[in-house]
Amino acid sequence: MTTFDKREEGFEKKFAMDEEQKFKAMARRNRLLGLWAAEQLGMSGDAATAYAKEIVAADFEQPGENDLVHKVMRDLAAKGVAITDAQLHVKMDELLVQAVQQVKAGT
Repeated sequence: MTTFDKREEGFEKKFAMDEEQKFKAMARRNRLLGLWAAEQLGMSGDAATAYAKEIVAADFEQPGENDLVHKVMRDLAAKGVAITDAQLHVKMDELLVQAVQQVKAGT
């Protein structure tokens, strides 16, 4: 194996690790969002955990996060919780920062 091949293999491994961490961080963010939304909806315990799992699953329905945003917005509106799309996106950004820190820390 040449030096170039070794270097290319190293870059490929790093790319794969980075992508895996991004995936884990997004899944963690979605779980945290689900727990936050469950709290807004008055849920706790097993109901909150089950709702968080629904939110994580909702993100896999279609590419992008629109399906996730629509589900949370619909659920909050149905319970009379007033939140704008922009406010939800700010919360998602905050939770992503928290999720990235947790994934890096291995928690």
